[in-house]
Amino acid sequence: MTLPKLHVAVLMGGWANERQVSLTSGAGVADALESKGHRVTRIDMGRDVALRLHEARPDVVFNALHGVPGEDGSVQGMLDLMGLAYTHSGLATSVIAIDKQLTKQALVPHGIPMPGGRIVTREELFERDPLPRPYVLKPVNEGSSVGVAIITDNSEVGNPVSPDAKGPWQDFAQLLAEPFIKGRELTAAVLDGPDGPRALGVTELVVASGFYDYENKYTEGRTRHIFPARLPPAITALCEAYAIKAHQVLGCHGTSRTDFRWDEEAGEEGLFVLETNTQPGMTPLSLVPEQAAHCGIAYADLVELLVAEALRIHALKQHKGGSHGAADQA
Repeated sequence: MTLPKLHVAVLMGGWANERQVSLTSGAGVADALESKGHRVTRIDMGRDVALRLHEARPDVVFNALHGVPGEDGSVQGMLDLMGLAYTHSGLATSVIAIDKQLTKQALVPHGIPMPGGRIVTREELFERDPLPRPYVLKPVNEGSSVGVAIITDNSEVGNPVSPDAKGPWQDFAQLLAEPFIKGRELTAAVLDGPDGPRALGVTELVVASGFYDYENKYTEGRTRHIFPARLPPAITALCEAYAIKAHQVLGCHGTSRTDFRWDEEAGEEGLFVLETNTQPGMTPLSLVPEQAAHCGIAYADLVELLVAEALRIHALKQHKGGSHGAADQA
């Protein structure tokens, strides 16, 4: 693949919980693009982001934002209105994929197994446990395991669940309660290419303590990445198939990463999709660049592949007059 020399605006930072991760992703992306000879404008997103993009007039925007509003469709809608090409998924896909309940509604009818559960208010939690312990509480619209808690009989959170007890109910008015699935933490990245989406493989994530939460994800030495994961071939194949299916059903573009829990005692029936991330991190500890490297795709080449896909999708949108998301799975 040979790209012409482009002017790329790299959106990073913002005000989400994942700001620091986004700044690290964006810096890596910008450095990679400059190493390939592209002109780069780095934009730490503020409320004046539309004006700054208008003044920069880039050929394409690399969206290195994580969380709200860079990953939930807000920025995507703005970029659509401005007529700018941008990396990763579009408005409709982003709205659905960041909402864990909407993701279930989209994926489960297509045969993708996900944990059950329901939305609960913090007031309900203070009255009674919504599910038998152990269960998981997570914000409906956050990424990187921000605000996730496992409620057990002897956990550090929720004994009992109350306004004064440590837990995500202190920060979020509504939470998704799901049954806790014991077992192994797995993830599979998907990358778009000329022949359609392909899975890059499956990584097992082994944390030093606790579970794969925000701190364990982004603190060096807290989590071992085992790639390829030591799994039965059938489980590897299922992970890859589910990741590709989720990518397609949601209408993802560029890349995505689907996370799993696998209870090996239950075999294939013990594999569950937890979520699909439409804008995976691009930091030194991030999984998509790591899996891509194992497949022979260097970091800078991965960045260029995502830019090339953004330009391809934008050209299709211009030709069709269509959307950049779940309704347009070109």
